[in-house]
Amino acid sequence: MAEAGRADALFQELLDSQASKSLPPVDKWHPERSGTIDIRIARDGTWFHEGAEIKRKAMVKLFSTILRRDDGAYFLVTPAEKLAIEVEDVPFAAIAVVRNGSGASQQLLFTTNVDEHVLADADHPIEVRERDGEPVPYIHIRNDLWALLTRNVFYELVEMAEPHPNDPSRLGVTSCGQWFELGKV
Repeated sequence: MAEAGRADALFQELLDSQASKSLPPVDKWHPERSGTIDIRIARDGTWFHEGAEIKRKAMVKLFSTILRRDDGAYFLVTPAEKLAIEVEDVPFAAIAVVRNGSGASQQLLFTTNVDEHVLADADHPIEVRERDGEPVPYIHIRNDLWALLTRNVFYELVEMAEPHPNDPSRLGVTSCGQWFELGKV
């Protein structure tokens, strides 16, 4: 029982830490100066500048806070300028998931490669898209920015999956009262 209490406390600590973080209001910034910068985010969430990996995690985390998507393109935005960057798939990777509770009250909290935490719910859905005939799972992070679920995180969700109550051929997970389909049997 003590272990369950520690897990609940850790889960709440992660939620609280995310709630206390404020992000810059990039959606309100519309600078006149714009251009392109040689930054690329690989499919696995690794950031590159002029072909070299950005190894300073603090730098990547900072850049991730000023990231915006407009009309399908990605930009780093400040009050002074808006710079287009390349994103191979989506800008983030969900590298961990923590489950709290069970049944309809279950909560799934994801951690991204930039230490952002997001609770799967109606505003942050889990979505499985098909690419080249294969399922590719994502979770909505914020403002039309998504994270690719890493293979191990997706496998964890599959282990948690249950049949849909009205259609046992559909498997999915519940978080915050929302059911998210992962695939069909």
